[in-house]
Parts: sequence; structure tokens; C-alpha cells
Amino acid sequence: MRVRKNDQVLVVAGNDKGKKGKVLKVFPEKSQVIIEGVHFIKKATRPSAKNAQGGLIEKEAPIHVSNVMVICPKCSTPARMGSKMVLDEAKGRKSHVRVCKNCNEMLVVAS
Repeated sequence: MRVRKNDQVLVVAGNDKGKKGKVLKVFPEKSQVIIEGVHFIKKATRPSAKNAQGGLIEKEAPIHVSNVMVICPKCSTPARMGSKMVLDEAKGRKSHVRVCKNCNEMLVVAS
């Protein structure tokens, strides 16, 4: 999967098409992601110590990863991601990095 936590993404399909947000959580086994402020669902909750009244709460639900595109931080456009092998001179071994297909810039995950 080429989408990671803290990536800025654009939803390209579904009811929330056109919305942008930050990836909060990634589920690689299901190929799904949760994006901040996108795809809200209503969930009924029982009264508890945390929520004394109970009722309906709104929260973000997962979206399939095929419905989002990563926004490249350099060219600021939604782009397909590729991977490239790069020699890490500090460790003395090769590693995979994500590369924007539009501008060939390496993507680093902002923490």
C-alpha cells in the first residue's frame, strides 16, 4: 500500500469525492484508510461512564485505499505514487522510497 499515516490525500471516488484530509489510520490487511473529516457515519451508543446520556455519535469510517490519491507536497497535486530503490549511505544498504510520478520527488512522511 502506498498510502501512509499523516499523508495528505484527496478522495477521488464515492460520496465524499473532492474532499481533502490527513490520513489518521491505515488498515493494510483490509486496504482501507481513515481520513480526518471525511466519510462520517452515525453510531448508536449505550449510556456509559464516559457518555452518561448515550445516543448517536458521528465518527469517521474507513474508505478503500483505491478511492484516494496522495497529494505530493512539492507539486501540490494529487499524484500516483511509485517506489524506487535508494542507497542509504548512513546505514550502507538499499531501501525503498516513495516517488511522485508527476515530479519524481521523493516523499517523506511528515510526523
